[in-house]
Amino acid sequence: MLANPALVEILNRAIEKPVSREEAIWLMAECATDSLVATAGRIRDRTRPDIITYSRKVFINLVNLCRDTCTYCTYKKEPGDALLSMMDPRQVLAIAEAGKKFRCTEALFVTGERPEQKYEQARSWLHKFGHSSTVEYIQEMSELVLSKTGLLPHTNAGSLTKKEMAMLKDTNVSLGVMLETISERLTEKGMPHEDAPSKNPKVRIKTLESAGELRMPMTTGILVGIGETPDELVDSLFAIRQLHEKYGHIQEVIIQNFAPKPDTGMAQEPPAQSEYFRRAVAMARIIMPDMNIQVPPNLNPDTFGRYLDAGINDWGGISPVTIDHVNPEFPWPSIKSVKQVTEGRGRRLRARLPIYPEFLKGGFITSDRLMQYAGLISDDSGLVREDYAND
Repeated sequence: MLANPALVEILNRAIEKPVSREEAIWLMAECATDSLVATAGRIRDRTRPDIITYSRKVFINLVNLCRDTCTYCTYKKEPGDALLSMMDPRQVLAIAEAGKKFRCTEALFVTGERPEQKYEQARSWLHKFGHSSTVEYIQEMSELVLSKTGLLPHTNAGSLTKKEMAMLKDTNVSLGVMLETISERLTEKGMPHEDAPSKNPKVRIKTLESAGELRMPMTTGILVGIGETPDELVDSLFAIRQLHEKYGHIQEVIIQNFAPKPDTGMAQEPPAQSEYFRRAVAMARIIMPDMNIQVPPNLNPDTFGRYLDAGINDWGGISPVTIDHVNPEFPWPSIKSVKQVTEGRGRRLRARLPIYPEFLKGGFITSDRLMQYAGLISDDSGLVREDYAND
């Protein structure tokens, strides 16, 4: 790719001003990867200097039955599977208490998408605890963990209604739902989201809009390499940018690379190509200069440091206690090794809460009790106190 003067001009302007969709599509198609990466790094240095963050967490795999079927997923289990998880309160609390001992600050609740709509076993499990929906049970377990351990809940339960998110607002400092892609083409026959109605972009966008109306801090992101075109990738990033411009509630954007997994419909598909993924990461920063941009280090165990150069400022949740149940094939790196890589690139590693400082201090939490719990483990910057987080 040659250094087109017009592309150079766009990159230079991008240091100070977000690019347009047309400019982003042109950059993605024609600009040299090294130039994209360098520009993204300069933007990050202007907007998010010095510190790279992560969240020390426990992963609470509440129930991994799911009404959807995605062709790349190994998280979903079926009744009778040896790895089926349907946790009771005692099990939930045991994980949270273990996390407390390791100075975790986040309790990540993850579930399949509305399993009670498809499985009698899920309905019976919920009924045993006095609930008719997964969200009701998440609310109870969030309260349990918060009150008994002080870990701050963050829930990723797929697409939720506004009413359901409102139920979690007093116990969860943030919520998450991956957009994955804005492309409805990927819901068509033979495509990755054909049998996953909740992955329809309109459903995901509605969830994110409802969270914005509630002023609920949200984590979202895209999945790179599942068959989207470069234009669709750019459009997905712009969809997120536009939501944040309207509501101001997107606290981080995860850029996740597709990796094929055994015994799935996409097991024989190639992984996200390395250079294409680097371009995607850089474009996320160029399109959203002030956003917290994250790449999970466990999905790139040998190369995650290079994404610091491409403009990220966060590693996401890392657990010293539990595995990544969504990607069990990819163990977490140790926090010590992440620190070494981060410092080797001239950055400081700091632990954060599951709510970013600007949202913690920006009036998004309306619960005095949540603010009190957050205040016990955070410093004046809104990050985790260094005397609490350091090994």
